[in-house]
Amino acid sequence: MVEVGNYKVGSESPLLWVCGPCVIEGRDFTLGVAHRLKEIADELKLPLVFKASFDKANRTSGKSFRGVGLEEGLKTLDAVRRATGLPVTTDVHEAQQAAPVAEVCEILQVPAFLARQTDLLEACGKTGRVVNVKKGQFMAPWDMKNVVAKLAEIGNPRVLLTERGTTFGYGMLVNDMRAIPWMRETGAPVIFDATHSVQRPAALGNRTGGDREMVPVLARAAVAAGCDGVFLETHPDPDRAPSDGPNMIPLDQLPDLIRLCLRVREAVAGNHPRV
Repeated sequence: MVEVGNYKVGSESPLLWVCGPCVIEGRDFTLGVAHRLKEIADELKLPLVFKASFDKANRTSGKSFRGVGLEEGLKTLDAVRRATGLPVTTDVHEAQQAAPVAEVCEILQVPAFLARQTDLLEACGKTGRVVNVKKGQFMAPWDMKNVVAKLAEIGNPRVLLTERGTTFGYGMLVNDMRAIPWMRETGAPVIFDATHSVQRPAALGNRTGGDREMVPVLARAAVAAGCDGVFLETHPDPDRAPSDGPNMIPLDQLPDLIRLCLRVREAVAGNHPRV
């Protein structure tokens, strides 16, 4: 079990929801999405963490929109935290970003491409914050035990692991739901990233494509498989989003998807090993 603010994450706790737009597009836009997510969290009584990236450092094209940068991004995330009371999280791409991000965010997220970067993991772990590490698309689920060990070795057991698909051939990701119980054997709660799992990397030439219609399918399956939380990127108008639009759930469709997953969770309650 891992504590995130006033939330507890693990098999004996409610599903954690990590939701928000892929990237910070501006202060007003981000606050608007955050306020709507707060309303959804209150209505459905959800433990919800707001997520948005200040920088998308691994965009397909160097000309793609990356975000507003560290300084402006952290100001926006701090405004979200103060205005809504929601915990916040964002990606950390470089070791020197860990300390300033930790001043604002309850969870530091390590992107999948960087899951094996020891210096980055240690910098995030040394902040004392919860560290959410996304499993690399190139890694086996059981390899994540080494990620957990690296953080434990510097004294931080506050670790979440996120499953987000595995590279399958060129331009495709697939999900093996056995990854969820395998990763939970590390002792860390496991979050399932339903939106990045449907990516088709670089499928649109200079942009990433995706199969948005498959997000509910994978989210339901992951909850049935025993995940401890669900990561869903969402946007009021995904087709106009500057990053990862093909994978994001329209904000007005999010409550129904969450309700569906909660019904699945209730149906399988008590059928998974404890973590």
